[in-house]
Amino acid sequence: MKAVTYLAVFALSATALVSNAFASPLKGWSEDLDKALEKAKAENKAVLVEFTGSDWCPPCKMMRATVFSKDEFVDAASKKFILVEIDMPKGDQEVAKKNQPTVEKYKIDGFPTVILLDPAGKEFSRFYASKYPKTEDFLKRLDADLDKKDLD
Repeated sequence: MKAVTYLAVFALSATALVSNAFASPLKGWSEDLDKALEKAKAENKAVLVEFTGSDWCPPCKMMRATVFSKDEFVDAASKKFILVEIDMPKGDQEVAKKNQPTVEKYKIDGFPTVILLDPAGKEFSRFYASKYPKTEDFLKRLDADLDKKDLD
């Protein structure tokens, strides 16, 4: 009986660790849009804001695994953008509550949504991230949107 109890505790602990690790901030990404906008002004960069449901949204999980967590993407995108992730996890109500006003401000109606902001915080593009599931295609989309929008 003790073995079953230990196994159950182990399984629950492992699940909690995996869930928390998966929803942790991505390397190279901020979770604070206000600070990101300050940095964007200082560096004259655009801001890429990805709205996600990291622990429940299948397309969000896919984009995190195939694009947003990749060094290739972060390195290339960070040259022109300040990267921000706004998460609405079901498993962390505190984070979801903190981010709800931002989701409402930008009228986000689906996940994963990406909005691009100029250094002043004005939106100049919006799209569903899952339309571009490969790093190369996602970066091409970002370049095309920047080409249309002169940040100077």
